[in-house]
Amino acid sequence: MGEPILALTRRWFFARKPDAGFVLTDFPATLLQAHVFDEWLDARDESLDAVLAGPGAPADVVAHYRGLGLTADVAPPFFLPLAPEAVAGGPCSS
Repeated sequence: MGEPILALTRRWFFARKPDAGFVLTDFPATLLQAHVFDEWLDARDESLDAVLAGPGAPADVVAHYRGLGLTADVAPPFFLPLAPEAVAGGPCSS
């Protein structure tokens, strides 16, 4: 998972517009990838606003970003509240 993911992600990262926001899932997956990603950000004079670490996130990667003050831990389940009218008449209505 190391080299191909790094190569693909690097190509995407440097091809995108500098002011375009992004969300990455399952990357960086290793501390090495986190350090490489930090170098890419530095090369473009960019920074991260936050890092969300879900269950199963690699502890060393979480610790790295926590040390930079960027980590927010999240726990499942990830539910979005529904408007009451969307629930009325739904499969769980009596």
